[in-house]
Amino acid sequence: MAESERKDVEPSFTEHDILDSSVAEKVTEETNVTEILAKYDKESVFRTITGKWNTVIKALCILFSLFQLYTASFGAFPTQIQRAAHLGFALCLAYLLYPSSVKKPRDSMTASDIALAVLASWACIYVIVNYEAIMFAAGRSTIWDMLHGALIILLVLEASRRVVGLPISLVAIFFLIYAKAGPYIPGILGHKGFTWRRILHHLYLTTEGILGVPIGVSTEFVFLFILFGAFLHKTGLGKFFIDLALALTGSQIGGPAKVAVIASGFFGTISGSSVANTVTTGTFTIPLMKSIGYRPAFAGAVESAASTGGQIMPPIMGAAAFIMSQFIGISYIEIAKAAVLPALLYYLAVGFMVHMEAKRMNLRGIPKEKLPNAKKTLLSGGHLLIPIVVMVYMLMEGYTPSKSAVYSIGMTLVVAMLRSSFDLIAQIAAEGQWRRRVKDFLKEWGNTIIDALESGARSSLSVAVACACTGIVIGIVTLSGVGLKIANAIVALSGGYLFTTLVLTMIASIILGMGLPTTAKYIILATMAAPAIERFQIDGVHIPMLAAHLFIMYFGIFADLTPPVALVAYAAAGIAKADPNETGFTGLRLALAGFIIPYIFVYSPGLLLINTDWRQLILIVFSAVIGICSLGFAAVGFWKRKLHIMERLLLFVSAIALIFPGLLTDITGVILLGVTYLTQKKWPDFS
Repeated sequence: MAESERKDVEPSFTEHDILDSSVAEKVTEETNVTEILAKYDKESVFRTITGKWNTVIKALCILFSLFQLYTASFGAFPTQIQRAAHLGFALCLAYLLYPSSVKKPRDSMTASDIALAVLASWACIYVIVNYEAIMFAAGRSTIWDMLHGALIILLVLEASRRVVGLPISLVAIFFLIYAKAGPYIPGILGHKGFTWRRILHHLYLTTEGILGVPIGVSTEFVFLFILFGAFLHKTGLGKFFIDLALALTGSQIGGPAKVAVIASGFFGTISGSSVANTVTTGTFTIPLMKSIGYRPAFAGAVESAASTGGQIMPPIMGAAAFIMSQFIGISYIEIAKAAVLPALLYYLAVGFMVHMEAKRMNLRGIPKEKLPNAKKTLLSGGHLLIPIVVMVYMLMEGYTPSKSAVYSIGMTLVVAMLRSSFDLIAQIAAEGQWRRRVKDFLKEWGNTIIDALESGARSSLSVAVACACTGIVIGIVTLSGVGLKIANAIVALSGGYLFTTLVLTMIASIILGMGLPTTAKYIILATMAAPAIERFQIDGVHIPMLAAHLFIMYFGIFADLTPPVALVAYAAAGIAKADPNETGFTGLRLALAGFIIPYIFVYSPGLLLINTDWRQLILIVFSAVIGICSLGFAAVGFWKRKLHIMERLLLFVSAIALIFPGLLTDITGVILLGVTYLTQKKWPDFS
């Protein structure tokens, strides 16, 4: 790029804007963030009503959270009772909070939704009340059982349509039809068919269907971690993350974009939604990036790529990781430890591409005097990291995820209130009026706790409803045995080659990602595609189960960033006032490492800390880091100068060779990287 084309832009935000994190106000004047969420995040289209129904909904949310905290602390009820109660709360709230259509008014309650909420609650209470009779029936079911079974299936399908979207309900309906149409299906996918009595009993009264593993994971783990995230957010951790990211990288080349990468990575550890993560941090980071000269589409792409990676970043990954733990029988902390290096490599890749884009455009950072001080930021908000440290410690010591989450929620309240108490004491000592100040302190913290309990319950609904709906799919799969048949079909279609199988699985995940949430995508593919991957061997050793399932989870997550239906990128484009397609494809380029890293850990499980020693691990990480740098050069098209198309091609091949394990490939990658470096040095004006 010629010097005359480069930009050297002074940030337009004032010190007050930076320190108070109020830049978001600038964008909300032009962009309604609530409208963006409603457009691209189905679960955000809920009622905003006042009066008695608002009180009822708030009370139900608080009771839901308290029920989960109580059973996690003092012991859960029998499996079906616990899961039925969880689902009853979730379905009742889903019908009260989500209207039947986005066109319906969201400021009033309808009689039909109240009736559906009552019916959904009763269908779950029926299991609780008749629990002993169902257990002693030994598989026999009454006409009342069947009626309630049909009712709960219909209510789950409708709730899923409202909260998550129509595609997930259509997938479940397809499998219900498949259970009946088996005798008419030719080939290996055909089966003898099942009666409605058999289908309804299997889906409603056993732990193989709606009350199966997915809703069990939502009950035992996911809800509590969502609640933990709600408490962290309400006590100010989100703002602390943004301030810390500003203090660490804001003054560097392209600083605001690096702030987006770091802040979104931090925030992603306490947020299970890529779209919500994008909108939450993007309202601040996207205008900040635009202010120093980044194109609107690139600013939106940076935020969307960074936010998408939040679900793969330990210690608190997305809900799919908890479901994976139950599916494959590996503790969550082991999954989190295995996911650390791939997640760090992904964020390194995004950050490096952002750095190179800033160098290409000669974009300066924000002057240090306009940024928060790192030391002061840590002193004022560092205590909020203690609950996360406690949670990680407890998980590593062998405590269950539910116990770890409960203790961490308690620790969040303790450290946050303790810090506020010190401030209160200082204010009383300086100004007096202790009665009024103590009263205000107690009122403020009472509201904070209530808001967190309500927010946690609301945020859990999409996961609970999606898990219930995918329970229908899993129930039909276990009833018909179609999962094994599809695994055989995938292997046959791939010609018996591992790479082809992985590509087919990736494509299936991206297609499913156009309409299904991450949890549903993972559950369906884990049932059907993972067994196909696990059959293959490398050097006489089968692909580890963990590697196969992480491969599926990765592409289930990154499907949100893949055009033509890239909801995360579209949400970011709405804030950036950019073209959605340009933002989506730019975000896809920035997230390119996320589409390569899963192939690496399948072929080289050492990246997941599986069957490796520290020497091998250092070599794997070292070559992968160099490969990611090479990938960054190729993707951005700039190194010492603008890259020629052939140089970009050489660097891309170098990146692939370095990222994939093997001495020969590493040597090849280093040679190609060296050749490109020499061409840059020898012909500095060539492009």
